[in-house]
Amino acid sequence: MSDKISPPLDRDQLIMQAAALADHLARAGVQWMPRPNADAVESLKSRFQTVAAAGSAASRAAAPVAKTAPAPVAASSGAPSGGSVGPAKQPPRRPALNPTLLSDHAKPYPGPSLPVVERESELATLATEVAGCQRCPQLVRCRTKTVFGEGNAAARVVFFGEGPGADEDRSGRPFVGKAGQLLTKMIQACKFAREEVYILNTVKCRPPGNRNPEPEEIANCRPYFERQIELIRPEYIVCLGAVSGQSLLDSKLSVGRLRGQFHPYFDSKVIVTYHPAYLLRNPAAKKAAWEDLQMMLRDAGLI
Repeated sequence: MSDKISPPLDRDQLIMQAAALADHLARAGVQWMPRPNADAVESLKSRFQTVAAAGSAASRAAAPVAKTAPAPVAASSGAPSGGSVGPAKQPPRRPALNPTLLSDHAKPYPGPSLPVVERESELATLATEVAGCQRCPQLVRCRTKTVFGEGNAAARVVFFGEGPGADEDRSGRPFVGKAGQLLTKMIQACKFAREEVYILNTVKCRPPGNRNPEPEEIANCRPYFERQIELIRPEYIVCLGAVSGQSLLDSKLSVGRLRGQFHPYFDSKVIVTYHPAYLLRNPAAKKAAWEDLQMMLRDAGLI
């Protein structure tokens, strides 16, 4: 049996993947890029300014020469003598950048990016604090174990869910039930191993009856999940379901309104898609969820 050989990457794909790798290494605290030469930077800056000034001057000189374009010829059923004249073709427009990624909210995470070993130590300390948390009396009474989160402390992608279920409450691990099995398949479809990403929820204790977390409960857990994300500093955060998406983005919009575009959370890009539990109940929505993940993979230069 012969193995299929993938076609070679073109120039643009290589550039995108190299840029994505450089960004990921920088987020992980790896200092490997050489420092710029100050003289060379100033020289290039001066050259660009000169070219830009010359272009502006040429545009101003050409402006008075421009004449009013003739009115377009109205379309008719019969072709006029001398040949038909069609409307001038307009060049295709490039898609506009998402304005949310250019807002003031897309700012760097506070403080320095820690080495991986220090991130792991900080996360372990925080997990111990969560295990003894007593902020939500009802959740404390009914929980078996707290579910802090798990995965790579330098993950490029974080999957952010709603809250632990019965299987998670027993094991102390996130997404290990049927919904978790589907999430693992989704992660693998993105060409990641589960150990390469980080998985957490908005609340660390199982709400009784698997109900949605109350706003007060999410507020009590907010310092924990915000600190986890701040330590990891992922390039992408995939919010699974309305609870996580609305909580992280401080929004009241539905998943249907939030999905299909990037949203900023500091300098991470947030994707909101359907929760795996919802996909188990509504298999037709799997196509939309896969489109959301593919949008992330294209942006990361992985497809």
